[in-house]
Amino acid sequence: MADAYKGKCFCGNVEFEVSGSPVLMGYCHCKDCTGWLGAPIHAFSLWPKDTVKVTKGESGVGTFNKTENSYRKFCKNCGGTLMVDHPGMGVVDVPPAVVDGLKHVPAAHVFYATKTISMKDGLPKFKDLPAQNGGSGETLPD
Repeated sequence: MADAYKGKCFCGNVEFEVSGSPVLMGYCHCKDCTGWLGAPIHAFSLWPKDTVKVTKGESGVGTFNKTENSYRKFCKNCGGTLMVDHPGMGVVDVPPAVVDGLKHVPAAHVFYATKTISMKDGLPKFKDLPAQNGGSGETLPD
């Protein structure tokens, strides 16, 4: 995955590009992600901050942060999801569904302790986050 990918909001007013390879892809079950998206699970791809660039409609990007850990970006016109900046981790979460041609290759589940649906897919299920990302590193059964 050493290519560049283009993404956009629901209406197309905001466009962005990600380049290189994601640091990690997986599924998040935390209440903030699922509540923001209105879905029982959030597919994520984490990219180094300097590999994500808004290429069109930057003035149309809105930001909401409930905590200092996550700055959620959305289109001011359609409300479409764009990305989530995680400054403490130095990465930007770009949902694979808003990126054209990006194949989602999940490696883990995070915040599985707060899941609303079970996923029996053989991937590691972290109670919170992997230890290298500031979590306990504790895993849970499928």
